[in-house]
Amino acid sequence: MGTRKDEHLSGERDERRPAGELEAAVMAALWAAGVPLTPAQVQAEVASDLARTTVTTILTRLYEKGTLDRERQGRAYVYRPLQDPHGLTALRMHSELNRDSDRETVLARFVAQLNPDDEQVLRRLLEDGR
Repeated sequence: MGTRKDEHLSGERDERRPAGELEAAVMAALWAAGVPLTPAQVQAEVASDLARTTVTTILTRLYEKGTLDRERQGRAYVYRPLQDPHGLTALRMHSELNRDSDRETVLARFVAQLNPDDEQVLRRLLEDGR
């Protein structure tokens, strides 16, 4: 077998985490902090072996997706989540729903796949919302 670019001289591969996992770790750190954090602070909370440039890239991507807000603090930005974890999940659900042109069919299939307890919660929420 040949060597790969991501292998160390010793032959071990870098343990790389998928982007989604890194984004989730960054979001968890920001939610836990409860205050805006700089990339260096996020790096310290997530993992010291993660490069600050990687953390900054993840934060920038989350900001561009509309998941985070940022403001300049000195020479750096500080980042804060725009949604709590539940709000972010709801936003993702809306995003998925908006990807399909036949919303009624998507909603019908979603409801058909709910377990009975979730169906009752949804019924109650719809009734209370009127």
